[in-house]
Order: sequence, then C-alpha cells, then structure tokens
Amino acid sequence: MDLHLPGMDGITALKQLRADATTQAIPVMALTASAMGHEQRQITEAGFDGYQTKPIHVKAFLAAVAALLAREWSRVSFAKTVSD
Repeated sequence: MDLHLPGMDGITALKQLRADATTQAIPVMALTASAMGHEQRQITEAGFDGYQTKPIHVKAFLAAVAALLAREWSRVSFAKTVSD
C-alpha cells in the first residue's frame, strides 16, 4: 500500500483495515518513496508487515511479497493445525 494515497495516507488506511475483523489479518506491505529513518519507524510502529521503497526493483519487490505470503501461509497453516 502506498503511504501517500490521494485522500487518505496509507497509515490511516492500514488502521481502518486493522480495525475491521474481516480485513485485520490481511498482510499489508508499505510502499514509499522515502527511505528516511523516521518514516521507517512510522511504518513499523503502524503495524505494516513490511515495506519497500520506490522506485521498486521488481525482483526484490517480488521476493519481499513472496516472503510475506510465505510467512502468512505458515501462520495460517500452524493455526489450522493447532485448532484441528
């Protein structure tokens, strides 16, 4: 999710997603043009599952998305195993 969305910043959008039971578990990666330390802290503190800086490097971006999805798959698989 881009942090600088028109009409609403990405951190506010993430808060809305996390506040809704139907969307709170969706993994969300931040996308930003700024790699400044204070913004990286904001991203982490806001609860994003990762971040990438723009311009994106396609291979690194796809690897980050794959890692995020693999983490989520492991979490969901573990939760299912525990509940069975």
